[in-house]
Amino acid sequence: MVSVINTVDTSHEDMIHDAQMDYYGTRLATCSSDSHEGPVWQVAWAHPMYGNILASCSYDRKVIIWKEENGTWEKTHEHTGHDSSVNSVCWAPHDYGLILACGSSDGAISLLTYTGEGQWDVKKINNAHTIGCNAVSCAPAVVPGSLIDQPSGQKPNYIKKFASGGCDNLIKLWKEEEDESGAHRGTQSQVPTYSCAPRNHMRPRPSSPTPIG
Repeated sequence: MVSVINTVDTSHEDMIHDAQMDYYGTRLATCSSDSHEGPVWQVAWAHPMYGNILASCSYDRKVIIWKEENGTWEKTHEHTGHDSSVNSVCWAPHDYGLILACGSSDGAISLLTYTGEGQWDVKKINNAHTIGCNAVSCAPAVVPGSLIDQPSGQKPNYIKKFASGGCDNLIKLWKEEEDESGAHRGTQSQVPTYSCAPRNHMRPRPSSPTPIG
């Protein structure tokens, strides 16, 4: 049994598409159609170790990253690399740095990585989903084949992974590829590439979850 404990007047003038609590559960971000040139579909909080940072995505094909400075939210970056509505944004685990995944109706997924001094590196997976991508979700930073963190004292061997869902009725699981030496290509060449996991890794499991190694 649940009950309403409060109703918040957000001052939005149109329907609310998303609401997200911050890491500590003390602040609520909502989105409608303000500050973009079209409906804002989703907002996402970055980990607080990077400050008070929000990402928003919209029908106007833009991804905007906001940062709170002295009590005021300021636009710090605007990504305009998509050809259609951007429907979903998700921050990667803070262990990897400040990385944002973005899914768009143009079928592509963008990965924005903060490189310092206000600069963002952009990697794009074209044709990730035919017809369009509706959702992206980043996996926790865990050791391959494990649901727990690397034992203390050992260097983590994390592999970046995320899932995406599209209008093609598919859920796709992606991971950063390694070269023949086992090193992450993104670390050596600064150009991460991603591959989709085989379909047999995505069958429903009625029992306990099985990690993708």
